[in-house]
Amino acid sequence: MGCCSSASSAAQSSKREWKPLEDRSCTDIPWLLLFILFCIGMGFICGFSIATGAAARLVSGYDSYGNICGQKNTKLEAIPNSGMDHTQRKYVFFLDPCNLDLINRKIKSVALCVAACPRQELKTLSDVQKFAEMNGSALCSYNLKPSEYTTSSKSSVLCPKLPVPASAPIPFFHRCAPVNISCYAKFAEALITFVSDNSVLHRLISGVMTSKEIILGLCLLSLVLSMILMVIIRYISRVLVWILTILVILGSLGGTGVLWWLYAKQRRSPKETITPEQLQIAEDNLRALLIYAISATVFTVILFLIMLVMRKRVALTIALFHVAGKVFIHLPLLVFQPFWTFFALVLFWAYWIMTLLFLGTTGSPVQNEQGFVEFKISGPLQYMWWYHVVGLIWISEFILACQQMTVAGAVVTYYFTRDKRNLPFTPILASVNRLIRYHLGTVAKGSFIITLVKIPRMILMYIHSQLKGKENACARCVLKSCICCLWCLEKCLNYLNQNAYTATAINSTNFCTSAKDAFVILVENALRVATINTVGDFMLFLGKVLIVCSTGLAGIMLLNYQQDYTVWVLPLIIVCLFAFLVAHCFLSIYEMVVDVLFLCFAIDTKYNDGSPGREFYMDKVLMEFVENSRKAMKEAGKGGVADARELKPMVGGDEEVAALQEFHFHFLSLSVFTDCTSSGEAFVICITQDVLLFLFVCLPITWMAEFLSQLRPPSVKLKKR
Repeated sequence: MGCCSSASSAAQSSKREWKPLEDRSCTDIPWLLLFILFCIGMGFICGFSIATGAAARLVSGYDSYGNICGQKNTKLEAIPNSGMDHTQRKYVFFLDPCNLDLINRKIKSVALCVAACPRQELKTLSDVQKFAEMNGSALCSYNLKPSEYTTSSKSSVLCPKLPVPASAPIPFFHRCAPVNISCYAKFAEALITFVSDNSVLHRLISGVMTSKEIILGLCLLSLVLSMILMVIIRYISRVLVWILTILVILGSLGGTGVLWWLYAKQRRSPKETITPEQLQIAEDNLRALLIYAISATVFTVILFLIMLVMRKRVALTIALFHVAGKVFIHLPLLVFQPFWTFFALVLFWAYWIMTLLFLGTTGSPVQNEQGFVEFKISGPLQYMWWYHVVGLIWISEFILACQQMTVAGAVVTYYFTRDKRNLPFTPILASVNRLIRYHLGTVAKGSFIITLVKIPRMILMYIHSQLKGKENACARCVLKSCICCLWCLEKCLNYLNQNAYTATAINSTNFCTSAKDAFVILVENALRVATINTVGDFMLFLGKVLIVCSTGLAGIMLLNYQQDYTVWVLPLIIVCLFAFLVAHCFLSIYEMVVDVLFLCFAIDTKYNDGSPGREFYMDKVLMEFVENSRKAMKEAGKGGVADARELKPMVGGDEEVAALQEFHFHFLSLSVFTDCTSSGEAFVICITQDVLLFLFVCLPITWMAEFLSQLRPPSVKLKKR
């Protein structure tokens, strides 16, 4: 279960053949057993809550006196109105359903069991009395007879708040819920702080309800656009990368020029005719323009340097995107991978929420300050909540890791099959089969590592939200810095895990060995990794923006012709968020395929040279890239004579370390300069965050790269063909 390896295992690692194995072995079995035991514990929590009657209380509902609706109840000691026979009263009715307790997240109202929900609005007590006499459903307290509704002095307390909104039973949960959801305007207003007028909120909600068909249609449009974009990227990948590069350069130059022009114009403007107050504002604006212009200039210079260093490595990104398009043609089921993952996550989240609701209604009956019954767990079992929350994170990460392993296995099979006609009939299903049979333990271990990082970050975020406005500047700075560092660590581990799953799919090795092997390959090619992750991710990000903008534009055009309401901001926000989510799900699969292809390509060029018996596995497009690299090296006269020329790793170790050190120097310089433009408390917070990020993320990566560059095996000699 540990990650340590001996010298013999390291020697075996250097001799390992990086290609898919036919005879695979199970990996990380102890972690699979641990994960199974954890899932059994999750099942125990659900079973315990059901066995203690929580399921019946959740589904059938219970009143404020502990009686479960729709059945005969037993008497609870010292609790009045308990032990009643509610066989004919199957629905829970709240006297004031719109009175929500936002802190405790529940309806702050007396609950009663009734025979039927009022389908129409009841405006007076006479209407409530008439409803009880006609339907046999008493909506006032059990102590008050229907004939006393209009005569008793206690009716204002024991009867529902007037007017009683029209309600209908919630399917499967037997609660009377108001039909008009604007009843919860106060709750929504508390969540949406920018809405200060209830009438605006009502119009927003009505806009969502009346445009639900358009919202559904636009969501389907975003789905179609995402699938079309995945096809288009393959055919225009060569042009697209250069177009985006040119646009970024022109945008940075244009933005910098505009800032300097505004600064010069503001500085030459006459100041004799303005008041002292306006003069102070003008000086502040002039100082801000100078800071922005200098920052933009520094950013543009660094951007040019990065483009200059990485310009020859953009060709590999283009080739990988082109090959990724071919992968989707040969493996069409990859397109549907986000659907299965989303479906599995929805099923698990539904189970998790259901169990959470069970836990909310389980325990022993306890009388609160108002004399009503609440169910609470006492003793060690009250900590089941924490176990359940950890289960949410670990199992969710496990499902996402299964997707990564499935995609990696299918793409590895595609890459290392020379004759694509010999591919399995369904490489995706074959990858799923290998995952289930051999590598569930590896996935469980990788997802557990992410969970260990994510839980402390979530705890710190919760503490920060609870202490907002109460803590001092130093505490706020430390909390934000820790959250930032944990976030960076989580992202790095996610990327390393994905490559470890690829190495496992190739070699059938355990998680730690695979992570070490993949990390060595990535560090040897760190500049190319940076290029692919920057250029490639930027391309995909612009693709997401394109889909969101296209869907939003279509939404504006469609919603503009609707005359039923005037406010359609909320429907448009919902559509745009869903469009971004769909685009992210699809394009993240594309990004995953590109990352797997890159690792396979790096392994292929490191351990094969194209000679007989050591032929390349790569696609023709990648082969053209290798041949072009050979010609460029030959023309530059590097490596000696042509018949014994050396094909180094895609980036040399010493050059890699020097480039990383130079990049980190520019990064720290730019960060410190940007922080200096801040003032007071903001300067302290920003400079602390940047220094911590540099010390705990950037420098360790550089040191690790330098260490591994010394351990890298000798380069492969290329024979003249």
